[in-house]
Amino acid sequence: MKANRPQIDKALKAPGDTRFFLLHGPDEAGSRALSRMLAAAMGAEAERIDLGPADLRGDPARLADEAASISMFGGARWILVEPAGDEAVPAVEALLEAPAAGNPVVLVAGSLKPASKLLKLALASPAAMAFASYPPEAREAGQLVLDMARAEGLVLRPDVAQRIATSCAGNRALIAQELAKFALYAGASPEAPRPIDHDVVDALGAAADEGDLSRLVDSAAGGNAAALEAELVRLHAEGLEGISLIRAMLRRMALLARLRAEVEGGAEPGAVMASAGKSIFFKEKEGIARQLRRWPSGLIAKAMTRLSDAERQVKASGAVGPVAADAELFAICRVAARLR
Repeated sequence: MKANRPQIDKALKAPGDTRFFLLHGPDEAGSRALSRMLAAAMGAEAERIDLGPADLRGDPARLADEAASISMFGGARWILVEPAGDEAVPAVEALLEAPAAGNPVVLVAGSLKPASKLLKLALASPAAMAFASYPPEAREAGQLVLDMARAEGLVLRPDVAQRIATSCAGNRALIAQELAKFALYAGASPEAPRPIDHDVVDALGAAADEGDLSRLVDSAAGGNAAALEAELVRLHAEGLEGISLIRAMLRRMALLARLRAEVEGGAEPGAVMASAGKSIFFKEKEGIARQLRRWPSGLIAKAMTRLSDAERQVKASGAVGPVAADAELFAICRVAARLR
């Protein structure tokens, strides 16, 4: 069956008769966070069985066997299958047909097409739950950061939380990495909360780790091909390439998307920039203000989709990844040049 967020939260905390959970969607970090809810519900002493695609292809009956087996340690057990795709269908069918399956199974998949056999199987079975995770919207992302920060013992103002969310393009995994780093720096823990402000983000944030990328994104988003080429030469010489550059560009587009939504909702660009306050680094405000006036939301959305696709391609392409990343940045630069 298809589950909404309250339903999946409740079921993961108390699996009951649910034989398997299909956690899918483009926000894979969100899916993994949900799988950890089941882990917490099963208890720290529970035995976790990890299976992959090769395990299920080689022995489709194994999933049902593991789900029905008693833990060798005498306690609770659960099964995690990652990554999951249509190759898991025979194993899942065997699981659903088995006379008993006392141990819950979680399958973590990425984006699944509506025609996916695995997705159809999960949606059709009353003994299964399927839930799709999507990157949070801008306002939701800020609240997500506040909630995650609280778990790390960090006390944030809403504007600081929103800045972190924007710098990570709403990616939960990146947000978690950033907050863990800030907590270590501040000596924060849930038992000893500590506040952090923009100065900590300036010093330790993702953009700081990746070097000065503001000129790169300004050149691309502003349509200045010559400046973009010079920045790429400089950054490549410093060892920065590929995914680091794509993510910097993605963060800028995510910021523009949030600001542009306010403009297209009737707000003046100047007022939107003023309301952003310290969430935008002062050195970047002039360039962002120009880009806000030029880039319509439709093109921003297309650029973000292309950048996300490019990141996946770079991860899979090995040595040619940096070339693909540069090509995508120049493509955005050409679009920006036409918007002048």
